[in-house]
Amino acid sequence: MITRRLLTAGMLAAPALAHAQAAWPDRPVRLIVPFTPGGSTDILARALGAELQEALGQTFIIENRGGAGGTLGSELVARATPDGYTLMMGHIGTLAVNPSLYRNLSYDTVTSFTPIVLVANVPNIMAVNPRKVRATNAQELIALAKRDPGALTYGSGGNGSAAHTAMVAFNLATGTEMTHVPYRGTGPMMTDLISGTIDMTMTGGPPVLPPIRAGQLRALGVTSLTRLSSAPDIPTMHEQGVTGFDAVQWYGLVGPAGLPRAIVDRLNQASIAALTSDKLKPRLAGEGADAAPGTPEQFRDLIIAERTRWGDVIRRAGVRAE
Repeated sequence: MITRRLLTAGMLAAPALAHAQAAWPDRPVRLIVPFTPGGSTDILARALGAELQEALGQTFIIENRGGAGGTLGSELVARATPDGYTLMMGHIGTLAVNPSLYRNLSYDTVTSFTPIVLVANVPNIMAVNPRKVRATNAQELIALAKRDPGALTYGSGGNGSAAHTAMVAFNLATGTEMTHVPYRGTGPMMTDLISGTIDMTMTGGPPVLPPIRAGQLRALGVTSLTRLSSAPDIPTMHEQGVTGFDAVQWYGLVGPAGLPRAIVDRLNQASIAALTSDKLKPRLAGEGADAAPGTPEQFRDLIIAERTRWGDVIRRAGVRAE
């Protein structure tokens, strides 16, 4: 039975909630990056956060909460109050890969988050340290790997990360075996790759393109079916005989489950305006990221489809979180 007290409370709460949503944001917003600084997630979060800060008139604080393959930062956001003041730059690893890697997650990547907008698609780039690996294309690398299984080492931002699973898919597609060296983030991995501690990586464009352009690394191929507009000289894996190989990272903005639709729509519209602007779109493209904004529903469908796709790869390869 609905009592007069409950009815009165509801009548009072509804205008207050509507006012809070209309006034949002009236204080700084935390944008959680569930990884250490220096990787693609961090780079994209800072780029978009700066634009949202300008568009919405409030500070967007980028907060790196790395650890456990992105699960620690993701759990923080899943448990946050859905008021629009705690958001996360999610990506293929945190939203699509981790459910198959971690059996005891305290959250569900579909039901525990509110998708807001897909930010960008970022093809992986296979890059080697030219002082350690003589291969100049994908087929030469495959030949080296088959000649001495396990001798080549590749780095990633962690066990089960997007870079790790992309290489797992490559090994499955080519019948090769290379040794995985997981790091606590893409930034430290890139430092060791450039110094020659490890041989190679297959990771997103934002952190890897600058050292490629500086001659510190050699690019062997991109993992999308079409070449990067910002690096058209790098051939695709598909062009080089790894037929149909497609391992593209993607990144998107999410909030906790139950985020009010008015806040979702405002963030979605502001993000789309930023991502399609003459200021941010070419900047992202220059770093190997293709802006790909759409509706929250389209982003949700992508998360669900990619969970199925990468879950199959992980099961076939027997990858486990450590």
